[in-house]
Amino acid sequence: MGNAASAASADHSALLTVERVGAVLTVGLNRPAKRNALNDGIILAIGDCFSDLSDDIGAVVIHGVGDHFSSGLDLSELTDHDATGGLIHSQMWHRVFDRIQYSRVPVIAALKGAVIGGGLELACAAHIRVAEPSAYFALPEGQRGIFVGGGGSVRLPRLIGVSRMTDMMLTGRVYSATEGASHGFSQYLTEEGGAFAKAMELAERITKNAPLTNFAVLQALPMIAEANPQTGLLMESLMATVAQSDKEAKARIRAFLDRKTAKVKPV
Repeated sequence: MGNAASAASADHSALLTVERVGAVLTVGLNRPAKRNALNDGIILAIGDCFSDLSDDIGAVVIHGVGDHFSSGLDLSELTDHDATGGLIHSQMWHRVFDRIQYSRVPVIAALKGAVIGGGLELACAAHIRVAEPSAYFALPEGQRGIFVGGGGSVRLPRLIGVSRMTDMMLTGRVYSATEGASHGFSQYLTEEGGAFAKAMELAERITKNAPLTNFAVLQALPMIAEANPQTGLLMESLMATVAQSDKEAKARIRAFLDRKTAKVKPV
């Protein structure tokens, strides 16, 4: 029994390559032979990873091992699901991707090759997306007789708009990395092979921010943006007050006033 449990645990962990670089945790989708298609095992492994972040981790980078980020749902996962099973399966994805979106720390997705279907839904749960020229974005669910089930209908329209997502699902339209950067799929476009390095650079920069400010950006900003204006303004005032009263914020402001930190300049 113990050996079987150990083997299952090893198989589970083998679906991800998890490494620590300073205060940054890297999480690699590790099914390269299947273009990192997402099955229940890898989704649950991601959920476990984000439910057990150590206190000294300041940012996470998600990437794909091999030539692709993720080709989406492994369709063999759907063969045994009836309506009830399908609902439970979709909600399991929702819970895991919520752990990413509402993570204690910022999450950056490094994108290359296929970023399609469930892989695109996973990328949308991250806070920052960095793509290299090989990346391409698609939602082939419409051609396969299914519908997005990993939160894509909620998250993706907020990035690219309902009409663009509608077009993708109805026609099978594929967006290149260059188009994706201009339409909101990603915030950064790098040279070929550069997405992971850029994601790490951003992650390391982010870990140097005051933790309370990072927390406010991740947790309060999305709610403020979606609230009615007066509620949003009140929430902003409360969050600003809390952030500014933090000891670290006071020290950083004093350092700036004492000209111990650099002023903002164009890159």
